[in-house]
Amino acid sequence: MTDIEIARSIKPKKITEIAKALGVKKNNLVLFGNYKAKIAKTSPLNKKGKLILVTAINPTKAGIGKTTVSIGLADALKIKEKSVCLALREPSLGPVFGIKGGATGGGYSQIIPMEDINLHFTGDFHAITSANNLLCSLVDNHIYHGNELNADPSTIMIKRCLDLNERSLREIECLNLPFKRKDSFTITAASEVMAVMCLAKNLADLKKRLGNIMVCLNKNGKPLYAKNFKAEESMAILLKDALMPNLVQTLAGTPALVHCGPFANIAHGCNSIIATNMALNYADYCITEAGFGADLGAEKFLDFKCRVAELKPNCVVLIATIKALKLHGGISENKLNEENLTALKTGIENLNHHINTITKTFKLPLVVTLNQYSTDTIKEIECVKNNVPSGIKVVVNNVWAQGGNGAIELAEEVLKAC
Repeated sequence: MTDIEIARSIKPKKITEIAKALGVKKNNLVLFGNYKAKIAKTSPLNKKGKLILVTAINPTKAGIGKTTVSIGLADALKIKEKSVCLALREPSLGPVFGIKGGATGGGYSQIIPMEDINLHFTGDFHAITSANNLLCSLVDNHIYHGNELNADPSTIMIKRCLDLNERSLREIECLNLPFKRKDSFTITAASEVMAVMCLAKNLADLKKRLGNIMVCLNKNGKPLYAKNFKAEESMAILLKDALMPNLVQTLAGTPALVHCGPFANIAHGCNSIIATNMALNYADYCITEAGFGADLGAEKFLDFKCRVAELKPNCVVLIATIKALKLHGGISENKLNEENLTALKTGIENLNHHINTITKTFKLPLVVTLNQYSTDTIKEIECVKNNVPSGIKVVVNNVWAQGGNGAIELAEEVLKAC
C-alpha cells in the first residue's frame, strides 16, 4: 500500500483524546476539526522530560528518513509504556510537490492527518508569509512616501517570500517606485521571519526578535532594523495565532507537536523552541529532529537552539541507510540496489565523520540506526556494524514496514543512553 492508503486504513483518535492523554486541558485547545488543534498556552512550565535528538548522515536527494524514524521511535517508546511526545517541523509546501515529497513520515510511521499537515495545515506558513511581506511593503512604502529614515534602496536585504518553488520569482525588478531596483522572492521556510519564530520563547520575545531584523542601510551606511520602521507590532499581530504549537498524532496515537520549520541550510533547521519545551513539559521523553546531516542540522540545533532554549539532548540518534552509504562510496544512483561491500566500506567514512561530530565535538551519548530497505543484505549490515568506532552501537530499524514494532531494539538502546 502507498503511504496515503496506509494512513486512511487506520482510524485516528479524536484530537481531544490525544490532548487529554498528554495532559493538555480542553480549555487550552483551539480545535481545527476533529484531528488537529493548537495548544493556546505558550508560557514555559517546569521542564521534566528527556530530550532525544534525531539526526543523520548526509542524505540522498529523497531524504534519509529522519521524520519516519523519529515517529517510529516515538511509537516504540509508547509500546514500552513510556510517556512520549514528538516535536517536529512543519513541511514546506513547495518541496511537497517536488522530488522529495512531504515530511510526515512514511509507511506505518506517519503523523496524521498527513494531507492537511503537508498542505495548508493550520495556516502557520501563510501567516509567516504575510508577516514577512508586510515588512517588505512597509519598507518600500516608507521610501515611496518621503524616506524620513534616509534608507538606501540599493541596500535592502529583506526578501519577499512565497511557500512555493517559484523559479520565475527568484529574480524580479521593482518598477512601480520612484527608484528601480532588483529584488527576489525566497521560499517561506527560508525567510528570516520563520527562523525568528522558531527561536521565540513567547509573544514579547517574538516582537523583540522581529524588531531586530536588519532591513537595509541608510545612506550614511548605518543599519536600519524592522523596529526603525515600526513594523514589529503589526508583524506580531499576524503571527500571534501561528505562535501556538499544533497538536496531531501518529498512526499509533502518539502525540506530536508539529510547529514551524526553517531550512537548515539558511537557518537552524529545527522546529520551534515553544513546541519543544511544551513536549518536554507534558511528556517524559521528547523526540525532535534537525534538518540535513549531523554536520549541519545537528550542529545548528546544538549551537543555536540549545543555547537559546537552555537545552541539552540526553541522547542523539544518528540515522544512516545502506543506499546512502554506497552513494557516498562512489556508486551511481542506478546501482544502489546491488550489493557492493567495497563502496559501502568507503562510504562508511561519511558515517564515522558524523559519529565523531556528536561523540567527540559535542560529547553526547549516541545510538546509530540503519533505516532498513528490502534491498539491504546481511553482509552489508554486518559491514556497517564492523566498521564504526568501537563502543558505538548500530541498531537496524524497520519502522516504515512495522511502525513502532520495527524500532523496539532502537528504543531500548535510546532508553539506556538516556
